[in-house]
Amino acid sequence: MSQSKQILLNAFNMNCVGHINHGLWTHPRDESTRYNTLSYWTQLAKTLERGLFDGLFLADIVGVYDVYQGNVDTTLRESIQLPVNDPLLLVSAMAAVTQKLGFGVTVNLTYEQPYLLARRFSTLDHLTQGRIGWNIVTGYLDSAARAMGLAQQLPHDERYDRADEYLDVLYQLWEGSWADDAVHRDKAARRFADPSRVRPVKHHGTYFDVEGYHLSEPSPQRTPVLYQAGSSGRGQRFAARHAECVFISSPNKAAARKTVQDLREQLVLAGRRPDDVKVFVGAAVVSGPTTALAQEKYADYRNYVSREAGLAHFAASTGVDFSAYDLDAPVDYSPGNAIESASQTARQQGWTRRKLLELFELGGRYPAIVGNAAEVADELQSWVEEAGVDGFNLSRTVVPESYEDFIDLVVPELQNRGLYKTGYAEGSLRHRLFGEGDRLPERHAAHAFRFT
Repeated sequence: MSQSKQILLNAFNMNCVGHINHGLWTHPRDESTRYNTLSYWTQLAKTLERGLFDGLFLADIVGVYDVYQGNVDTTLRESIQLPVNDPLLLVSAMAAVTQKLGFGVTVNLTYEQPYLLARRFSTLDHLTQGRIGWNIVTGYLDSAARAMGLAQQLPHDERYDRADEYLDVLYQLWEGSWADDAVHRDKAARRFADPSRVRPVKHHGTYFDVEGYHLSEPSPQRTPVLYQAGSSGRGQRFAARHAECVFISSPNKAAARKTVQDLREQLVLAGRRPDDVKVFVGAAVVSGPTTALAQEKYADYRNYVSREAGLAHFAASTGVDFSAYDLDAPVDYSPGNAIESASQTARQQGWTRRKLLELFELGGRYPAIVGNAAEVADELQSWVEEAGVDGFNLSRTVVPESYEDFIDLVVPELQNRGLYKTGYAEGSLRHRLFGEGDRLPERHAAHAFRFT
């Protein structure tokens, strides 16, 4: 790996108690039950900025995990992303106590109108001075569809077809409604904005009919940094057109490398550069001052995890009720209407219920990286070199110590190797990630909708 390629880092979190590494909320030192207090989040934001993290990536879910055993009993007992609060409302408070940290926030476009969502993100882009990103999801839970008054969710590929048009509407609002020179703020002339430089959006498509002016003046980035996590064939085509950062979950480096290569090929087919997308892989890190202390901590954490909760979470991801299978019985991962890439990976790996329980050693399905600073850095560097990823979404284990340990131990080791920044660059989140300015480049699909 070139010394000039530095590792990107997001903290992966969620406005809930149990996120990925299930059961660890019961650890005596874990503070995630304080998720519903502002101080929990503002302190986390300050800690991450101290560690020069690129961003805090906030997951979200609409609906509940009710596939496992056909109910929410395990979900409620283990707090498997339930209760879960709105992630967008956290950003302003965290932005107020930081200056450079970015925020990638998940919003499900299936249950939001584009006209109002456009204003919400423009508002946050203004208030954070260009530090906001949007993780685009279309949803995969039937429980969410029922809660929102639908008989069932749309089929997998149609969800992406609808999302394509949704983004076209947003680009018209963010990029095309107000010209860059529309706002004057001229008190003497009593002219805040030039009416000739503001125009309404007029969109009539298959899924949306929108006529109206964007309610917000141009923000620093206009369009937030666009994150996406779909690894299916249709998901990758969507990412190739829209995404700037893609989050993947892979069981090993070889599988990750194949996903990354396929994505970069799709980017070229879409008229973009292969490196126009930064790829983040999910990982859980347990670090210590020595190998022995790290392993001791890992063993301690394992005393509190819930593998069954991890299985219940994965049941919702695949649409498979694993409680109906014996430990070693083959599992039917026939294509369903949940997360297609999760089912595909499970099918290819031949994961039985027993194997999944073994994989969820830390309560979740991300690779666990355990060791002292040098050992963790070696493994992170190996993922970048062998899988071709650009960075990591570090899931929380025991908070706040999992992030504090990483910052105090691993970050200096990465910096000593020239693999991690020693300070933040200036500019917006987009500029710090790509070094090409605050706005989307001309080769992105949004360019076609810009005010000219």
